[in-house]
Amino acid sequence: MTATPAWPPQSAPRLHVETPLEEGVAVPVDGNPAHYLISVMRVKPDDIVLLFDGRSGEWAAKVRDIRKRDLVLEVLSRTKAPEDVPDFWLCCAPIKKGRIDLIAEKACELGVARLQPVLTRRAVVDKLNLDRLHAHLVEAAEQCGRTALPELTGMVKLDALLKDWPDERWLFFADETGGASLAETLKDHPGPAAFLIGPEGGFDPVEREAIRAVAKAVPVSLGPRILRAETAAIAATTAWMAINGDWR
Repeated sequence: MTATPAWPPQSAPRLHVETPLEEGVAVPVDGNPAHYLISVMRVKPDDIVLLFDGRSGEWAAKVRDIRKRDLVLEVLSRTKAPEDVPDFWLCCAPIKKGRIDLIAEKACELGVARLQPVLTRRAVVDKLNLDRLHAHLVEAAEQCGRTALPELTGMVKLDALLKDWPDERWLFFADETGGASLAETLKDHPGPAAFLIGPEGGFDPVEREAIRAVAKAVPVSLGPRILRAETAAIAATTAWMAINGDWR
């Protein structure tokens, strides 16, 4: 007996689009995404491409109207419902290009709901290319199977972040001067949360006291070794997902 082919095909390219998706919608594709489908993936008419718009889940679409620099995808049916994103924010100081890109990529893969850049006194970078970070989030979501992009917010100063901190959300922060055991602390503090990661030089004493003054702030230790900022962000997110997130 001939095996029934997998649906949708496991080899189908996956693409994020801004067009709201539903059955029967025609999605025009141009620019870099069109180049990827036409010249790299070599799609042909009636091939299947998986689409997601960040809101309505994942959809299978059929390739049609291929031209030299653009094509149209016709939405056929939904293949995944919208994902239930864990209520976790990653707040991190800006670091050098390449390393902050890595944080964005892994934050998306690990299931972060919001990526919030935070300007601190010891940060060596005071500007971020949000368009580039967004592109890294999109690429990571396309690769890892997410149906919702993390929300990427504009950079805020630390004092502004703390001033408006929501009462219902825990604020864990990596305190290099000492903090509680991360695993045990996370078990004791379920619910909406965020993790605040400082820059390469860490938080200065004034910043540390300001963070501790927030009612929902919880200082934690990330172990006996000094971690790079990007390592700390990935490690903290992983621990939260394993204990309070969708890895349970």
